[in-house]
Amino acid sequence: MTAAGSTNLLHITEEQTAALVDEELALEAARAAFAATVDGPVFPSLAVHGSDPRNRFTLKPSASATHAGVKIGTYWPGNPEHGLPRHHSTLLLFDQTIGRIAAVLEVGTANAYRTAAADALAVDLLARPDAATLAVFGTGHQAAYEIRAVSRVRPIGEILIVGRNCDHATEMASKLTAQGHNAGTAGAEEACARADVIVTATTARADGPPLFDADWVRPGTHLSCMGADAPGKRELPPELFSGARVFCDLPEQASRMGESQHAPAATILTPLGEVLTGRAAGRADDSDITLFDSSGIGLQDLYLGLALLKKMDISL
Repeated sequence: MTAAGSTNLLHITEEQTAALVDEELALEAARAAFAATVDGPVFPSLAVHGSDPRNRFTLKPSASATHAGVKIGTYWPGNPEHGLPRHHSTLLLFDQTIGRIAAVLEVGTANAYRTAAADALAVDLLARPDAATLAVFGTGHQAAYEIRAVSRVRPIGEILIVGRNCDHATEMASKLTAQGHNAGTAGAEEACARADVIVTATTARADGPPLFDADWVRPGTHLSCMGADAPGKRELPPELFSGARVFCDLPEQASRMGESQHAPAATILTPLGEVLTGRAAGRADDSDITLFDSSGIGLQDLYLGLALLKKMDISL
């Protein structure tokens, strides 16, 4: 089935994309997207707020050799009052022959898989092969997706949940245990001391304290920092950068709106796509602390959207 050149706007609903997406599809799309960052254009994202400053949205444009589009990701904190999730995403794909929108894909659930897939790719490329203990900071919607994605690429035998709200952390650990995981709660210092992989997936900001102290992270740890995707957000202690090898999706964006906006000026940011394609080294030693700063790029959304359409036997 093809939608190219059609005058009818293709609309793929949230229910359709949520039913199609899975960890494997998302990870393969992430591999394609990060490989494409090496030789093709990568456009920075724009983070702004709505008419009510509490409501925020991002625009993530993208283009490959054959397709182009833009994802609009929204965060409306009052949505639970309406029975809706706080986060949602909509992907717009252009008809390349006439420059009009050819397809609209609602990708709220798929976006959670997409974000976690970048984490899994970074863990696969940078974490020690024997990494078995995963510490997750955050108990929100995204955390469970991160856990499933990382568990597919490393032999995770223990999961430690760290949350500001102890009840939420206990609830998440109980759900993971019911699903067959060896999961429990831990304080921040204990989690860092025991973890081989640390994932941060919070809404923490720079006007509050970091999630943990730099000297709590032991040599050999890999960290995937997923929460900072706008100016003013921060999860890590800035001192950690000086002792880590730092990787990101897009250096100019990471230094503006990712975790690296708080890094020392001399910090070297290596694009993860260069590690994926063998143009840059990843982990050099088992004692390295590796850090992946994920601020999110539009190519991830473009390639995931195209993968979803392919699964539906639709081409643009």
